Amino acid sequence: MQIAVVGGSLAGLFTATLLTQDGHDVAVYERSLHGLEGRGAGLLGKRETFAILRAAGCEHVARVGVVARERIVFGDTGPTIDQRMPPQMQLSWDSIYRVFRKRIADGSCVLDRKVEHLREEADRVVVRFSNGSEAAVDLVIGADGIASVARAAVDGQAAANGYAGYVGWRGLVPERDLPGFAASDLLERFAYFRMPHSHVIGFLVPGPSGETETGNRRYNWVWYRPAVEPTARDEVLTDWERRIHPYSLPPGAVSAHTRDGLVDDAKRLLPRSFAAAIEATPQPFVQGIFDYETERMTSQRIALVGDAAFVVRPHTGMGIAKAAADAMALRKHLASAPLGEALQRYGRERRQAGAAIAASGRELGAHLV
Repeated sequence: MQIAVVGGSLAGLFTATLLTQDGHDVAVYERSLHGLEGRGAGLLGKRETFAILRAAGCEHVARVGVVARERIVFGDTGPTIDQRMPPQMQLSWDSIYRVFRKRIADGSCVLDRKVEHLREEADRVVVRFSNGSEAAVDLVIGADGIASVARAAVDGQAAANGYAGYVGWRGLVPERDLPGFAASDLLERFAYFRMPHSHVIGFLVPGPSGETETGNRRYNWVWYRPAVEPTARDEVLTDWERRIHPYSLPPGAVSAHTRDGLVDDAKRLLPRSFAAAIEATPQPFVQGIFDYETERMTSQRIALVGDAAFVVRPHTGMGIAKAAADAMALRKHLASAPLGEALQRYGRERRQAGAAIAASGRELGAHLV
């Protein structure tokens, strides 16, 4: 079967890898010019993430992680250390991306190819690109994230994202750049601090090339802050060239003035160690927090995976795991039933799972607005 995967982030690469292994002719179309390496941060290892690594023959990536065995919670009376926390594996988005990208042949992963429209016909889907060219395939996998074009073809007018009223500031800093007092508090631990309508977390992840040796890892932090009104959101998502981005600002896009304000706020509002980690981050980035739940996971010849189907709040730690589970479920059903029936089975299974994760995320983020 000829399959077009729209979107070359992890959801797309997961799905393309598994379906290529099953003998399908798969092409991945990614709109960015150079691919997505370097755009991710740290993530918590979940059962589904480890399962897709096994399914793809990439189990070695599960060893490229950092384990936290303690939790430190900052409060009004100082930090509390919980030594009873179950071990938590923390992985690098970039390491996983790099390995799965190598699983796709260069000729099968087409960069700088933006999909503009999908047209379903009785026995095919016609993919139209922004350069005017077209491709006809048997099946389209919509893995194009929060700004999905494929979603609109499946879910129609219901395809808009809902802003949740807050943003997540993020950063990755080499552990050696943390001052001694901050390193003593934060390294080797999962760290947390909560205040009204805001909280911050942090944990170690591997270095940029998967390094796990002490001294070569990175500290990953996330600070959730309210920006309730659209004008406040737009101000946060304005880059150094004064352009407003709809969903996020990547590393390097935040202006020096905005970064200085973030550092000043951290010194004023956060525990000293967290403030030091933020000050040590030269290029923070920011993500608007949105919700979206698809009414349908599939149409006749289009299936949605990852954030194209459900945009869930990052507090769940399930974004990548959900994409992995989508990819594995789609593979399972395509291998066991004719296309139409397989897509129906996939849609029933994964819509229920996606809705449960989305509900959990809304509950976890309710105190932030």
